[in-house]
Amino acid sequence: MSTEAQNAAAGAEQQEEAGRRRKLIGRVVSDKMDKTVIVEVMRFKLDAVYKKYVRTRKRYKAHDEKDQYKLGDRVEILEHRPKSKTKRWKVVRLLERPARELVEKTPETEALP
Repeated sequence: MSTEAQNAAAGAEQQEEAGRRRKLIGRVVSDKMDKTVIVEVMRFKLDAVYKKYVRTRKRYKAHDEKDQYKLGDRVEILEHRPKSKTKRWKVVRLLERPARELVEKTPETEALP
């Protein structure tokens, strides 16, 4: 087998491995850490006893290289090699950004709770 064929086979294995990585969609619930966001993924699971769908939530720490994702953003995360002790996901793309109201600060609005 030539080296070109070996390189091609290795490249195909890497692409296949990347294809098995899980992708999840969730909402950013915290962006206070440097280059890290916490993404909450919500799923519906059928309860074994009551046969009703129950909401289950799980939080994942995901790598955000440019600190561009903010609180409330809906993002897609991809399984990745470990970046730290608890961070094994990487934010791939922004799906939706919530509308933020631009309210000018006036003495009247500052007094409101």
